[in-house]
Amino acid sequence: EDGIRDVAVTGVQTCALPILPNWTRLMGAMVEAQRFAGDEFALSSPCERVVGELLGWGPANDATLDGRLPWVAKWAAQDGLELDQEKTWGLISPGHWMMGREHVTLLDPAELGLSESDAREAFNAISPLFHEDGWDLVWGTPTRWYASHPSLEGLPTASLDRVVGRNPDVWLNDHPQARRIRRIQAEVQMMLYQHPLHERRTEQGLPPLNSFWLSGCGRVDVNVSLPANCVLVDALQSPLQADDMDR
Repeated sequence: EDGIRDVAVTGVQTCALPILPNWTRLMGAMVEAQRFAGDEFALSSPCERVVGELLGWGPANDATLDGRLPWVAKWAAQDGLELDQEKTWGLISPGHWMMGREHVTLLDPAELGLSESDAREAFNAISPLFHEDGWDLVWGTPTRWYASHPSLEGLPTASLDRVVGRNPDVWLNDHPQARRIRRIQAEVQMMLYQHPLHERRTEQGLPPLNSFWLSGCGRVDVNVSLPANCVLVDALQSPLQADDMDR
């Protein structure tokens, strides 16, 4: 039939694969310039490593930078925040850890239908836990909060892109400096489970906030502008993480 190039067979079902002319032309015009080796458990994705190099944060193939790319600086600039440049900051992503029969799955914060009022309620509830332990906690957006503590200096963390849709336990490293964040993470989980917001969102059919993810630690006095001839297209990022190929 017109528009059909191949047919994939899965079990007893057949699935017609449509021709993608633009994709075909693009792939035919591209030439591999460099390849970055890695594995599925690297803390930073290949794309993040390449973008980090374009931002001047270091070579994409430098293994010592794995999990140490300061994405907090990029997000803070995008949110219009002027964070203290003398401190080390990390991105706090409030989210839902979905309990399964065998393991936990971290849902994409962007897919939680999180209103500003719900997010601020949770932010205000957990802020004292951070402040009592010597942290600074700053509001950015419903899905992006910013935390500062000396223990974040040099701390490698898995980016949110690596963890969404997967078991976060796999990505909780045993770095000595991570112990403090894991302890406060447990305290936040207990508080949010008992908070009225948990029951209210559950009654509304919405995933309750029950934890957070820390990533992108670093200073905010770094370059966050891509070269003028580069454009970062990330419209397919969320659908890919949600395994929603139709989007």
